[in-house]
Amino acid sequence: MTRILKISRRAVLTSAPALAIAGTAHAADTAPTDPRMSPRIIGNPDAKILVQEWFSLTCTHCAHFSTSEFPEVKAKLIDTGKIRYQFHDFCGDQVGLTAAMVARSLPEERYVPYIEALFSSQMQWAFAAGGDPMQRLQQMSALAGVSAAQFETIRNDKAFAEAMFNQVQKDADTYKIEGTPYFRFNDTHYDQDPETYQKFADLVSKAS
Repeated sequence: MTRILKISRRAVLTSAPALAIAGTAHAADTAPTDPRMSPRIIGNPDAKILVQEWFSLTCTHCAHFSTSEFPEVKAKLIDTGKIRYQFHDFCGDQVGLTAAMVARSLPEERYVPYIEALFSSQMQWAFAAGGDPMQRLQQMSALAGVSAAQFETIRNDKAFAEAMFNQVQKDADTYKIEGTPYFRFNDTHYDQDPETYQKFADLVSKAS
């Protein structure tokens, strides 16, 4: 489990310069009805088991789960209709927050492919020596069809950033989340990477 580095509200609101691009939401405009903040859920809507994952796109344990275990989870449990799966962005740093904001700004059907792409190349864009990880993230976003101007608009959207921050704080307080990945199998929690598909499947079985 990766311990979360808490982002302060001041950091969220002061890290982004004043917005200069027309069309960006103001604080009063980003309400719970903002579609970017809507649940990201895949799988059979009638499945009795809801698995929820809280993750950060800069968490190496989350990347391991995404690349090593999740493909089998998706093929054997999600695509077969056995479970619903909900993704919760739980950002622990500014780069991870911006990455999550970009992901949620894409059309909903492109959310999962984008975060999968970020996890599969995490060491290249988030942790490579030298350079600016934010610039590398912008380059990754361009591959998803996000222009440089659109990236800056998303990055500098203080209202959106604060909404994301508030959701992280709410989830942390509600579920006592101290790090990522964090899972809930219906009402049962598991606060680390299961490390194998079989362990994940066992947790699903116990939630049945």
